[in-house]
Amino acid sequence: MGQTGPKADKIQLTFPSQAEYLGVARLTVSGVANRMGFSYEDIEDIKLAVGEACTNAVEHAYGEDGEAGSIQMSCHVYPDRLVIVITDEGMGFAGEFKADQLTPIYSGREIDDLEEGGLGLYLIHTLMDEVVIRSDSGVAISMTKYVRRDEVAGDDDWTISKAEV
Repeated sequence: MGQTGPKADKIQLTFPSQAEYLGVARLTVSGVANRMGFSYEDIEDIKLAVGEACTNAVEHAYGEDGEAGSIQMSCHVYPDRLVIVITDEGMGFAGEFKADQLTPIYSGREIDDLEEGGLGLYLIHTLMDEVVIRSDSGVAISMTKYVRRDEVAGDDDWTISKAEV
C-alpha cells in the first residue's frame, strides 16, 4: 500500500505563535497518537518532535519586532501511520540551515544545558520515521511516525481462562 492508499482523517489546530500555546499542540498530538494505539515511548517521541518543530516556528518564523503570527498543525491519521504537518507563514529559513543544526549537540554545549528547541532539526529527524521540510513562503515540516503493531504482537491473543485464575 503506497501513499495513494486510504483517505486520512484530518485533525487541525491553529494557534498563536507564542510559547504559551506549545503545550496545547503537544496535548493534541498526544491524544491523537494515543487513540491510534502508539506505544507510550512513541507518543513521547512524537510530542517531543512536535514541541521542537513548534518551538522553531515560534522562535524563527516571525521577526523580532513582535509581529503576530500563527502556527498550523495538521494531524493526518492513516491506518498505519500518523503524519503531522507544522506550518507557519513566516520568513522561512532563507539559507539559515547550518551544519551544526543537524548535529546531536551544538558545539560546546552540554545536552543538559539545552532548552526545548535546542536540538532542533537533528532531534526531529531522530525521533520520527520520515521528515520533509519545505521552505518557500513560510516553513512546513511534515513528520511521519508509523504504528509498530508488531511490538505488541501476541498481547491481543493472550487471555486467561477461568481455570487458570
